[in-house]
Amino acid sequence: MTFAALTTLLALGGITTVHAGWPSASQAALKPTCGYPGGGPTATIDAGVVIGTTTSLPAATATVNKFLGVPFAKSPPTRFAPPQSPRTLKSPIKATAWSPACIQQFVYPLASQQFTEAVFNNPAPKESEDCLYLNVYAPSSPAPADGRAVMFWIYGGALEFGNAGQPAYDGTWFASYEDVIVVTANYRTNVFGFPSSPELATTGHNLGFLDQRFALDWVQHNIAAFGGSPNKVTIFGESAGAFSIDALLTSFPKGSVPPFRGAILESGQYSYRSAPFTSSVPAWDALSAALGCPGKYNSNLTCVKAASATDIQTIIDTQSLLFPPTPDNVTLVADPAKQRLSGNIARIPVMGGTNTQEGRYDEPLDARPRSTVLTSRRAFTVGQTNTTAFLQTLFGPNQALISAVEAIYPIGSAGISSVYDQTSAIFTDYIFQCPQAKWANDTAALGISTWRYLFNASFANTQAYPGLGVYHSSEIPIVFSTYNAANTTTQEYVLSNAMRGAWARFAKNPAGGPGWNAVGTGAAGQVLTGASGAVAGGVLVGADGKTLNGTFDLGLWGNRGDALGAGVTVIDQKEADYRCKVFEAVLDAIAGTTGQ
Repeated sequence: MTFAALTTLLALGGITTVHAGWPSASQAALKPTCGYPGGGPTATIDAGVVIGTTTSLPAATATVNKFLGVPFAKSPPTRFAPPQSPRTLKSPIKATAWSPACIQQFVYPLASQQFTEAVFNNPAPKESEDCLYLNVYAPSSPAPADGRAVMFWIYGGALEFGNAGQPAYDGTWFASYEDVIVVTANYRTNVFGFPSSPELATTGHNLGFLDQRFALDWVQHNIAAFGGSPNKVTIFGESAGAFSIDALLTSFPKGSVPPFRGAILESGQYSYRSAPFTSSVPAWDALSAALGCPGKYNSNLTCVKAASATDIQTIIDTQSLLFPPTPDNVTLVADPAKQRLSGNIARIPVMGGTNTQEGRYDEPLDARPRSTVLTSRRAFTVGQTNTTAFLQTLFGPNQALISAVEAIYPIGSAGISSVYDQTSAIFTDYIFQCPQAKWANDTAALGISTWRYLFNASFANTQAYPGLGVYHSSEIPIVFSTYNAANTTTQEYVLSNAMRGAWARFAKNPAGGPGWNAVGTGAAGQVLTGASGAVAGGVLVGADGKTLNGTFDLGLWGNRGDALGAGVTVIDQKEADYRCKVFEAVLDAIAGTTGQ
């Protein structure tokens, strides 16, 4: 779907936007970045002139021009309304510092809130509704005639929090060492990005997704000013960012020309969810009541619009009011798995993967209702002591499934020495690993070039708390090379360089891939069955002493079993997915693809 078509659909829903259509290659002729009398590199964008700053890294062949806090939409945005074009700049503006984050939500209990912020919001930025800004990291050296490849980052945060100015997302290393341009953009989250007021048109509920698309549209119109090509954009993101990317992939039908040519999904996707969507209208009603809206205005929407952002934020935090996106069949299709299986999705090369211990903290300790647990996953605590009770929060009273799951994740097996290890492994597979495997294999079956990876390395200087292991999001500072260099290891340094290079290699040539076999194209061989194993007679033997024949097409980054690794090892998918069969029926049932 083109942006022009999206604009038409939104207008029909009572919403107006401003940009219409993507520029052609000739329209997007490169505009050089040059110096400004006041100092610093400049770029002339649609709104006017922005002045950045320059930085350099050791042993790099080029310095990097950084343009931080560039407005891509009107500021501040109208609350509960789509983004609009930024105002024309009356004079050049300095773009040398990250903008405030959009208003974030870190739900209670307090211990969970503090844990989440320590991992994802450290250091904590200023927050404001005036937040629709982006950052551009570009090599300062002359760009090729057809422009550089562009990597557009979409951050995670459960669509509740996150910001483009986190140090972990600094694109300097990509720009300096890989000769690509990185763009990171803010988008609205929680009730500010996904308001569920019944008074809004359905197409007005997913404002955060509209912000993402608006930023992508800005790239199409303006990236040439930084030496980039609008025809060489790869989108990449983690967790909710990967969810957002799959939402984009499934909303651009076969035959359409999306504003990107490749996609990388880290630890997330949308097509296979672990729980069905639930309405957030009750959350909206609770927020309205807490603000004293009934009787105060002639409508709750008017009342919430008039409330202070601080009051709204406090209420949604302390009452744990969640505002997931609404399927509108414009920004978010209602049946993504069916759409994928039918082939009616964007036909571009993709790469996706997960971490081996996603659930090390990303699983609930309490026994909240199943829909709440699976929608939010916000109790970032450890200490599970009852596996059966935990599984009931995931699967309800399905005792047959619970027993089957417990049987294939026994305590005492490789990597599982406690109930916490057990529940973490189950959560990792059910929420992340197995859905991602289905996503990759279903995509490859359509003839779409698909690559898959598995990250398995842990470093002390990337962990907010000891013992998190290969936790959810732990690959980000390795991919961006933004880990603490003062406390690094040789393995970390080499692995980071290799992963950053592979991601950039994909962005420069998505059809060529990151450097290992595409899904379904690997050579046959023997594979390990189990989390770790030993070599016996030249064959990897799993914890159960068996081997499987398979096809080697999964790129394992880091360690394999007890063997440390600083690169990629191509393994068979069965080595990672051999327990996924137990979840297949429930994932298909939720997706509506049973029997397909």
